[in-house]
Amino acid sequence: MTRKERIEEIKKEVEREFPGDFALQQVHIARKILSEEAKQKGLSFLEYIKEQMKELEKIKQDKNSPSL
Repeated sequence: MTRKERIEEIKKEVEREFPGDFALQQVHIARKILSEEAKQKGLSFLEYIKEQMKELEKIKQDKNSPSL
């Protein structure tokens, strides 16, 4: 199953779980996708989020550092 197909499957699952609440659906879709990405890397959800935050901070610092 491709990533795009899996995301569509997740969307359908969540729409059934939380009908009529688009905002809650979006939160759970994101959580499920991130959980699966964490599992693929052998990390817990929290470890994965922390890793992603470190990467974003590094990108932010690189953008703000002066070019030579």
